Amino acid sequence: MIAGEEEKVENKQVIFKGYIDGVPKETDMELKLTKIELKLPTQAQGTSFGVSKVIFSDNPNFKAGDFISGFTGWEEYSFIHKTDQLRKIQPDHQIPLSFHLGLLGMPGFTAYAGFYEVCSPSKGEYVFVSAASGAVGQLVGQLAKLHGCYVVGSAGSKEKVDLLKNKLGFDEAFNYKEELDLDAALKRYFPQGIDIYFDNVGGDMLDAALLNMRIHGRIALCGMVSQNSLSNPQGIHNLYNLITKRVRMQGFLQSDYLHLYPRFLEHVSSYYKQGKIFYVEDMNEGLESAPAALVGLFYGKNVGKQVIRVAHE
Repeated sequence: MIAGEEEKVENKQVIFKGYIDGVPKETDMELKLTKIELKLPTQAQGTSFGVSKVIFSDNPNFKAGDFISGFTGWEEYSFIHKTDQLRKIQPDHQIPLSFHLGLLGMPGFTAYAGFYEVCSPSKGEYVFVSAASGAVGQLVGQLAKLHGCYVVGSAGSKEKVDLLKNKLGFDEAFNYKEELDLDAALKRYFPQGIDIYFDNVGGDMLDAALLNMRIHGRIALCGMVSQNSLSNPQGIHNLYNLITKRVRMQGFLQSDYLHLYPRFLEHVSSYYKQGKIFYVEDMNEGLESAPAALVGLFYGKNVGKQVIRVAHE
């Protein structure tokens, strides 16, 4: 769908050299400079979520100059044929365009749908969020606070813990890398137990949370970053607690709740403009920074939503 005048331009691209088993390394990717003819090809392929400006369109729903969000290639110019999942963005000088990748994009909507629809929160409940400074977790915690809950988050550095407590308004936060016993850590921060666990990591943290859930607690399974890219993921040992404590554990995808997106956009945009929500993104400049940024995600190097700025408007 997106192209330009029928001319050739240089197109910087990041591509994978082959199949990856395990955590990706920078050497698994390469930066290529190719020539691209800005006319509609016979086929195209998207690889990541981005915000783009339309250069040319033969689709009546999108015109040149429009800003859109959706899947694109890791490149400066992308052809998009499948337009059913594209979303047109209305620019707002109070909200950065990049926030349509995070706060007002898929991560933000995942937090909104997961917390309100899957967790079914009540005022005064005790909420635990893992990977709490990430693209999803930081909004979950703030929504929980706005809902009147007590919120504790875990993260992987002192900088992130300080961010959660001093900028994002979490009641407490801890560095999981400094805790030798995660069960003991959760008992320290939740002596009364956990009503809601918003799980972004799985693994040992999920196992420890299962030991500390309250009766009729809820666990929203959003992500399992500790198990990503593992050929032999570890098992969970404490599932029996789901029975004795009558806990509901549910996996979900934000795409299950797209009918709620207009309400989400209205509510979260308003919260942000009123200063009730703060959002952190980690902006890297230039497509050539993308491989290192991707690898860094698996080691917790990013603070907030990882974004690559390919071009300035």
